[in-house]
Amino acid sequence: MPIGDWLVRREMLTPNKVALVDALRDYRKITYREWNRSANRTANFLHARVGVSKGDRVAVLAMNCVEYLDIWFACGKLGAILQTLNWRLTPNELAGLIDDAEPRVLVYGPDFLRQVEELRDRIPRKTQCVYLDSEALAPAAASGNPSRPVTPPSSHSGDVRFSERDEYPETPPPPVELSWSDPWAICYTGGTTGLPKGAVLTHRAIAANSVNTVVSWGLTPDDVTILNSPLFHTGGLNVFTAPLVHLGGTSIVCRAFDADQVFDLIRDAGVTVYFGVPTMFIAMQQHPRWQQADFSRLKLVISGGAPCPLPVFEKFWDRGIDFKTGYGLTEAGPNTFWLPPEDVRRKPGSVGFPLFHVDVQVVDESGRKCDAEQVGELIVRGPHMCAGYWNRPEESKKAIDAQGWLHTGDLARRDPEGYYYIVGRSKEMIISGGENIYPAEVESVLHAHPEVAEAALIGVPDAKWGEVGRAIVVPLPGSKLTSEDLIGFCQSRLARYKIPKSVVFVETLPKTAAGKIDKKVLAVQYGGT
Repeated sequence: MPIGDWLVRREMLTPNKVALVDALRDYRKITYREWNRSANRTANFLHARVGVSKGDRVAVLAMNCVEYLDIWFACGKLGAILQTLNWRLTPNELAGLIDDAEPRVLVYGPDFLRQVEELRDRIPRKTQCVYLDSEALAPAAASGNPSRPVTPPSSHSGDVRFSERDEYPETPPPPVELSWSDPWAICYTGGTTGLPKGAVLTHRAIAANSVNTVVSWGLTPDDVTILNSPLFHTGGLNVFTAPLVHLGGTSIVCRAFDADQVFDLIRDAGVTVYFGVPTMFIAMQQHPRWQQADFSRLKLVISGGAPCPLPVFEKFWDRGIDFKTGYGLTEAGPNTFWLPPEDVRRKPGSVGFPLFHVDVQVVDESGRKCDAEQVGELIVRGPHMCAGYWNRPEESKKAIDAQGWLHTGDLARRDPEGYYYIVGRSKEMIISGGENIYPAEVESVLHAHPEVAEAALIGVPDAKWGEVGRAIVVPLPGSKLTSEDLIGFCQSRLARYKIPKSVVFVETLPKTAAGKIDKKVLAVQYGGT
């Protein structure tokens, strides 16, 4: 069997099992047989109509949809490389990514007509634009008005319509010889300044992450997840989506995160496992339906992407859910650790132990292994790692050393029992009067205040201490919270040097494309003295 054709094998094994539930089309159920045939049509269309062959990049600029997944697995069948484009980027930034990977095809959805029009002059001649011309994908349809027509690309008759794939056969495309080291996807790191780096995810990396997840997290073919993390992010592709395909589970494909929809699906759709970033879980806990929601069928709820404040854990624990935090990054997995259920409350904030085929160490600045409770840089090694960065050989060498260790830039510690904790990003650490302040610890305390909706800590210059903490806080609606109240709240919970020396109240916190709080934007806006 060709290495990249997961769906042909999954159809052989469980043809009638529900693979996908399409939330954009009245929750239509799609079996593995139906999905494999649709991916075959997509592969034949991409190959015969627009000339996609082994090694070609297929860029996608679209909201989550079944077609996106069809394209990803069609790329596997053809030996092509999916290039995921972050739809929150400006046209100028998107142009930089298109220049970076020089895709053979740019597939774009109806949400992004304006961006593509602005990009036209910078799209290479050899790149064929393909328009996702489905009413189900239109912004109007997604917002509850399906009768409004999709606006087609009017001035560029050279664009191919994705609906043409219906004219192509559902038989497998010509087989392609692949090795495990061949790329399957390019996922860009969440950089907010300069051009993001494209992590090259090989067939080995995606398969190894899937195997690690299935055997270490205890997934089963009966598991059902909500896929509402963006598919341009490794979390959308690889936390549960690929592992559940490997295993024969089910993903409910949603356009994007919507708290009401999540509550509906938890109640009605048999959801058993769910992944999100902290901002998503905070939004759920602030939603009017939180107290009435029945979480009894959920066996695993896991947060990733950024440190999660302890109060978020505790609210899930109060509802009987073993909520835990994970750790991963675009370059490795992203799934890297597992905390056993019996340790969830005993080891709050721990990510647990490395997965089955993952090696980790915490090292100091000289590369020596740290002792227990000593904070250092987390380094990772294993078959789930990326093959480096696309067109960035020097940066690839800096990130992955000669022994195969990926230097994450994340700070971690290991307790005497061997459990790992992620402390934060090394670049976000605040050094105040020679003492290290880890923002995640302070942010967890800030979130414990009953009138705080969201909070972040940044470092600001200080004449005496060199640098001190500043809290950027979103209060709950109607709150009369003052900076004095919040600093006083911290005094009995944090060492003196960790307490924020100033507080700025804001209406919202800026977020990155992956839903993380954007510390770089906060530093620019509020990092002055």
